Amino acid sequence: MGMQTMITKDQALPGRADKMPITHKHAVFGRSMEGPWPTHAKKAFFALGCFWGAERLFWQTPGVYCTAVGYMGGFTKNPTYEEVCSGQTGHTETVMVVFNQEITDFWTLLEIFWQSHNPTEGMAQGNDKGTQYRSAIFWEDDMQKMFAEKSLKLYQENLSKAGLPAITTEIIKAKSFYFAEDTHQQYLHKNPNGYCGLGGTGVPFV
Repeated sequence: MGMQTMITKDQALPGRADKMPITHKHAVFGRSMEGPWPTHAKKAFFALGCFWGAERLFWQTPGVYCTAVGYMGGFTKNPTYEEVCSGQTGHTETVMVVFNQEITDFWTLLEIFWQSHNPTEGMAQGNDKGTQYRSAIFWEDDMQKMFAEKSLKLYQENLSKAGLPAITTEIIKAKSFYFAEDTHQQYLHKNPNGYCGLGGTGVPFV
């Protein structure tokens, strides 16, 4: 059972200066997960529960150029998976999505995000409990922020009509994205029968 309340910066583990070494290329696309990216590429960051299933969801999306899993939204520098799961970092499990703006757009990714998990669960996602499973959108620019807020309002109306409670998704500015260990990158490609905790509410976005 993970921690259900967010820690403060003072309570967080200090972490380390050394970055997590990314020694492998993307197991599906064969591309470096650290870039450089083509000029048409844009980044988006989503947290929707366990990042294993969430990453697969996005790499299977047309127009997505690359994905990676990592940690965001907390305080600890370059944390380990164990540290994040302890609830002592403040981070949530996050997917970085690099997408081709000529093929897809941020709004399409938002639609996938909302429909693929339950954004009303607070510090949990299904059976996964803890602050590291909370729902979040980390925006890169004002346009993403505006679209994220607009999409939340739209989806909240649909959820409310279906009798579901208020959305708990955080919409906050993207800061440091800390790559997760190689074993977690494209986990369900490497382990096809591995755990996937993704489950939507069944309420359509539009």
